[in-house]
Amino acid sequence: MAKKKEATVEERLRALYDLQLIDSRIDEIRNVRGELPLEVRDLEDEVAGLSIRLEKLVANLGVIDDDITGKKNLIEESKALIKKYSEQQKNVRNNREYNSLTKEVEFQELEIELAEKHIKEFKVQIEQKKEVISETKERLKERENHLKHKKSELDAILAETEKEEQALINKSEEYKEQIEERLVAAYSRIRRNVKNGLAVVAIERGAAGGSFFTIPPQVQVEIASRKKVITDEHSGRILVDAALAEEQKAKMDKMFSKI
Repeated sequence: MAKKKEATVEERLRALYDLQLIDSRIDEIRNVRGELPLEVRDLEDEVAGLSIRLEKLVANLGVIDDDITGKKNLIEESKALIKKYSEQQKNVRNNREYNSLTKEVEFQELEIELAEKHIKEFKVQIEQKKEVISETKERLKERENHLKHKKSELDAILAETEKEEQALINKSEEYKEQIEERLVAAYSRIRRNVKNGLAVVAIERGAAGGSFFTIPPQVQVEIASRKKVITDEHSGRILVDAALAEEQKAKMDKMFSKI
C-alpha cells in the first residue's frame, strides 16, 4: 500500500483557513439567532410559573368558598338549636333550667355572630384573590402572546438557517479530519480563547486581522513564504498572508453558495 503523502505547510494553512471560514459562517448563523433561544426558554419558564400560580389562586378561591359554605351551615345549625332551646324554655320546671337554656341560646347567637364575621372576612379575601387572579390572567395572556411571537421569530430563523448550519457543521468535521490532530487541537484552543472565535487570520495593512499590533516586515515575508505555521505573538492567532486568504475565501464562497 502506498504511503499517504504528508501535507505541505501551505496545504495545512489553506485547510486551517478553510476551516476557519466554515466555523465563522456557523458563528454568523448562530449570531443571527442571538439570544432568541434563551429568550424563548425564559418566557416558557415564566408562562409555566404564572400558570401554576393561577391554578393555586383558583384552588385557594375554592377553599375559601368551601369555608363560607361551612360557616353558613354552622349558622343554620345554630339557628335550629336556638329555636329548639327557645321551645324548651316554654316547658322548663325551674329557673336553673331556664337559665341554662338561655346560656345555650346566647352561645349559639355568639356562634352565629362569629360565623358572620368570618364570612365577611372570607368575602374580602375573595375580592382580593379575584383581583390578583385577574392581574395574573392578564400577565399570563401578555406573556403567552410574547412567547408566541418570539417562537414564531425563532422558528422562521431556524427554518431559514438550520439546514445550512447542519451542512456547515458536517463540513467543519470533514475538514478537521483532513488536518492533523495537533493542529486541530491548537486551532480549537485558540478559537476558544480569542475574540469572535477567529483562530486563523490574514495579514491586513501590516497587522494581524482585527489587531492594531504591526507585524515586523521580516515576519510578514516568512508568513508569505508559507514554509511554517506562524502565530501572532500578541493574540496567539495563526497567521496567513492576504493572497492565500483571498484565494481560499473565493473558493469557500462558492461552496457556501451551493449549501
